[in-house]
Amino acid sequence: YTILSKVHSDRNVYPSAGVLFVHVLEREYFKGEFPPYPKPGEISNDPITFNTNLMGYPDRPGWLRYIQRTPYSDGVLYGSPTVENVGKPTIIEITAYNRRTFETARHNLIINIMSAEDFPLPYQAEFFIRNMNVEEMLASEVLGDFLGAVKNVWQPERLNAINITSALDRGGRVPLPINDMKEGVYVMVGADVPFSSCLREVENPQNQLRCSQEMEPVITCDKKFRTQFHIDWCKISLVDNTKQVSTFQEVIRGEGILPDGGEYKPPSDTLKSRDYYSDFLITLAVPSAIALVLFLILAYIMCCRREGVEKRNMQTPDIQLVHHSAIQKSTKELRDMSKNREIAWPLSTLPVFHPVTGELVPPLHSDSYDNTSMPLMQTQQ
Repeated sequence: YTILSKVHSDRNVYPSAGVLFVHVLEREYFKGEFPPYPKPGEISNDPITFNTNLMGYPDRPGWLRYIQRTPYSDGVLYGSPTVENVGKPTIIEITAYNRRTFETARHNLIINIMSAEDFPLPYQAEFFIRNMNVEEMLASEVLGDFLGAVKNVWQPERLNAINITSALDRGGRVPLPINDMKEGVYVMVGADVPFSSCLREVENPQNQLRCSQEMEPVITCDKKFRTQFHIDWCKISLVDNTKQVSTFQEVIRGEGILPDGGEYKPPSDTLKSRDYYSDFLITLAVPSAIALVLFLILAYIMCCRREGVEKRNMQTPDIQLVHHSAIQKSTKELRDMSKNREIAWPLSTLPVFHPVTGELVPPLHSDSYDNTSMPLMQTQQ
């Protein structure tokens, strides 16, 4: 079903094209590459992380993926080799980092991709398992249990795991950290016989209606998976390569393999010089010139076009000026009269006798006091 290898220095592996390849990077092996703890008898549990890349390049090939959840778990290289890479040795540099001592250890993994005689298998089915993470599904015993369940339902002569892809690589969302939620895994398998009646039950109009209403479809063979795997039957994809059409979904999802874009070609070191004079005129000179013209026009209107009081009086009729002057004089006279009017003084301001001498005490205000603002009560001396 899959090729599983332990990590060794300069190890050669021989995966088949179109068949799932899994390579485990075990922390226990790399612990011997790093010095132990200074205290004798203490268990070594250093945090170790791995970096994998194609020799001479910063990243891995497009078909090869890598995952490691925590520095205290093993790393896993997995993917499905393509036919284009058959016969081309692929050297993967594996660098282990000890996060306690900051030391490194490097090993090479030589992948020799072989051609498979029975590939490609014409009938391929992709299942979406909701209760699994990709590293859990890559375990040999878990993947073997799933392929065994598929074989009981499908009854093929040859059955291979083609590819495994995390739901996050297909645009899925990161699950919430509650109730031990999983991200989900897409598992593609291939067989040499047509799809069974159980797998084709998703094509029934009733099940398609239930899927459109976000309800679980009724699948008779779901109980054979339910004990360990929760399959979303609405997302199953059945592909018949003999007809080159999809039997269930109009849009076939990709296999999670990046297309080969060839070697990286950096830009040339000799770049042509560029003249920024026109850009300067457009961005700075032209707006500044327009602002200066507007400022001069506004200054001329505000400073040079003022008429003044004399020019206004010359253009105003005499009768209007006389009326205006008479109104101003009358207003001034009324204001002067209102200041000099007599009002009744409050009782508190009338003259009183001094309690000792018996003399009259004048009020606190003088005759020139503005009585229009006189308060009703004043403090007596």
